[in-house]
Amino acid sequence: MKHRTRLWIAVAASLLALLVVGLVLQAFNQLIWQLSAVLPYGLVGPVALLLVLAVAALLAQLAWPWLQPFLPGHGRRRAGQPGGKGQAAAVPSSRREAAARNLEAIDQTLERVREGIAREALAEERRHMASELERGDLVIVVFGTGSAGKTSLIRALLRELVGQVGAPMGSTSETERYRLRLRGLQRAVWLVDTPGILEAGASGLEREQLARRQASRADLLLLVVDGDLRASELEVLQGLAAMGKRLLLVLNKCDLRGEQEEQRLLTLLRGRVQGLVGAEDVVPASAAPQSVPMPGGRPLQPEPEVEPLLRRLAAVLHADGEELIADNLLMQCRHLSEASRALLASQRRQDAEAIVERYGWIGAGVVAVTPLPGLDLLGAAAVNAQMVIELGRSFGVSLSREAAQALAISVGRTLAALGLVKGGVGLLSAALSVNLPALLVSRAVQAVSAAWLTRVAGASFITYFERDQDWGDGGIQEVVQRHYDLNRRDGILQRFLQEALSRVVEPLRRRDPQLPPQLRRPRPERN
Repeated sequence: MKHRTRLWIAVAASLLALLVVGLVLQAFNQLIWQLSAVLPYGLVGPVALLLVLAVAALLAQLAWPWLQPFLPGHGRRRAGQPGGKGQAAAVPSSRREAAARNLEAIDQTLERVREGIAREALAEERRHMASELERGDLVIVVFGTGSAGKTSLIRALLRELVGQVGAPMGSTSETERYRLRLRGLQRAVWLVDTPGILEAGASGLEREQLARRQASRADLLLLVVDGDLRASELEVLQGLAAMGKRLLLVLNKCDLRGEQEEQRLLTLLRGRVQGLVGAEDVVPASAAPQSVPMPGGRPLQPEPEVEPLLRRLAAVLHADGEELIADNLLMQCRHLSEASRALLASQRRQDAEAIVERYGWIGAGVVAVTPLPGLDLLGAAAVNAQMVIELGRSFGVSLSREAAQALAISVGRTLAALGLVKGGVGLLSAALSVNLPALLVSRAVQAVSAAWLTRVAGASFITYFERDQDWGDGGIQEVVQRHYDLNRRDGILQRFLQEALSRVVEPLRRRDPQLPPQLRRPRPERN
């Protein structure tokens, strides 16, 4: 059966080929006949050959795109072309290179942002990130409550007096930076003292926010506690760990406890922070041991006990210092990139809302001058195609007029199919007919409805472009219905109607002076 089918296909192909050859020969003979009537005999052949070659070249040019996929090696050549779809983007060789690429992307985003103050703040942060990327210092931020002994711990680590020690809770109001020298480490290490957290009052909250900002920029965090973790401290630790930061939990003031109590607290802390901080990263310390009274002499001041912390710091920085710097830089670059994109998205939304507002009132003016015979037509074309093109352009999307018209019609049909056109007209008719003359109501309702439906459709398109030209899981119906419901809320609708009265109704009244003036409800007199 298959053999017979192939035979019939071969016969049909042969007949088709013979037919094509016959038609070509007939056309060639006709060409020779026509040329013989107008040219000398000696020029007929060369001219006919040139015409045949020209036609063949034209056909080959038209057929070439269709033949390319069937040529051997075409897929391999396409994959190797620079910039083609088959060429994968080069993967960054390191986190540092990935951070540098993020900074370049941030530059491109900021070039499109117009907002002066916010743009300059992001640009300054980007310059700071670039300098950090070049220098590559290690930053250790000391974090904790005001009474945990952060500054005392830094003093003990540096082996010299820094900051104000022994002052009341909350004495560190600003961040301080100190240089720490670790043997065998080539990079500079900075210790950053931060204000205390979990303090009462507005000033305490402000200092805590400053401390958290510093913590977000750290390569390594030291969270200092002086006892078991309180619920608020555990919440802070969980937030810091969620940022992707490497943490060392330092149990300070161990001199106030016996050895057994110290081990019990360390075991308890390691259990509480399991999954957040490694057991080896929970370290005891005694930054400022209490003096011991000596009978008949001066009190004995013991030396700080920070050797376990110093050894752990050195081990972490030697083993993971490069990775900590790279991870922190990449994370900060990503956050900055997200902030710049959010700023650009806000600017685009403002531009898009201005476009929708402008086209809504333009449409209302056109309808007021030349009223439509039926508002069902308005539902089929609620959005002007040119407005859709401008909306797409504000989001960096280039649309042809045909594509814009198709999208506008799809939204208009959705408005009509969901009954939102009639619902909107009824809603606006009830609101406008209260104090308007009968001669003015019909024309005003059509014009104002055109503006309102354009606003609903335009808001739907803003959502569509913000989602990278995707209506989402609920489809176009869900988006249009949601924006219809939002725009019919009392506060939004009242503001729209107030603007409609000044933009549409009053111009109509001035155009038709025979209409009686609008009746205004008398205001109740105040006693």
